[in-house]
Amino acid sequence: MNQPTTSGLVIETTGLRKVYRSGVRRTVAVDGLDLSVPSGGVHGFLGPNGSGKTTTIKMLLGLTRASGGQMRLFGLPVPARLPQVIDRVGAIVEEPRFTPTFSGRKNLALLARSIGVPRTKVDAVLEQAGLAGRARERYGTYSLGMKQRLAIAAALLKSPDLLILDEPTNGLDPAGIRGIRDLIRDLGESGVTVLLSSHILAEVQQVCHSVSIVGDGRLLAGGRVEDLLGERVSLTRVGVSDPQGARHFLEAAGYTVSRKGNLLEVESHEHPEEITRLLAERGVYVSELSAVRPTLETFFLKLTGRPDPGTPPPAAEPDQPARSASEDAASDEGTP
Repeated sequence: MNQPTTSGLVIETTGLRKVYRSGVRRTVAVDGLDLSVPSGGVHGFLGPNGSGKTTTIKMLLGLTRASGGQMRLFGLPVPARLPQVIDRVGAIVEEPRFTPTFSGRKNLALLARSIGVPRTKVDAVLEQAGLAGRARERYGTYSLGMKQRLAIAAALLKSPDLLILDEPTNGLDPAGIRGIRDLIRDLGESGVTVLLSSHILAEVQQVCHSVSIVGDGRLLAGGRVEDLLGERVSLTRVGVSDPQGARHFLEAAGYTVSRKGNLLEVESHEHPEEITRLLAERGVYVSELSAVRPTLETFFLKLTGRPDPGTPPPAAEPDQPARSASEDAASDEGTP
């Protein structure tokens, strides 16, 4: 596998911009995006549907042309130097096209031959993607989760240093989501840098080491997940037989307490054992005590005022499909 860039950034964009025009109408899909993806691990590219994630990925891969700004992969400018780095990149941006009547293995063998990869690599990536036992079955009989695994296996044929996955769990059932999540986590731990584009907060928090949060084509926040969320306990949830009495004792001791049904929530408290001791001294015994740490959902809500990034804001435009070079030339505002 090739060595990552010495700058420590596998992907870097500065002021990246994409404008689509249709007649007099202008749609700004990406609006001055500054994106930094460090080498190694899984980086979440998080934002609502229509926030410019897919458009950004297509610009990085040369599938659509930027209207302005700069992009670098492994320290080299793209699209100018894209031919020099494209073999280091595997990507799944749109639904993969495999022949339904061929087995998964035969589909990959044909692809490997077309890109000059040894046939022995096929079995290796099938094993890596967890499809070794189903490789001889026809692709048309695969579940959606298996099809996604085969697509990832195809992207791994080149032994890429960077793997770009655009919403890889869309449409999967819980078991399929868990399987793809485990596969992505394993890939990140193997040394591959994975850029995971998603609008699912829990998915990103469970597998990503770092994250970039975007909205309306702009960067809203970025960094390591633990740095963005902090390590402090957000709430301590307390269960007691007498919630009202316990609340009185805790508030008298200076705690900020709210009641949620039969449970109490004590805000911004890092030592739950002190709550247990204080209540026990007053004859109130705790039946439940749990620390509630910050989540990406609460962080996203504070950042945007919107609790669900899967639902685009009323004024948002969906990511535009890739278009031909002639259509881009006619519709782009400016050139890179």
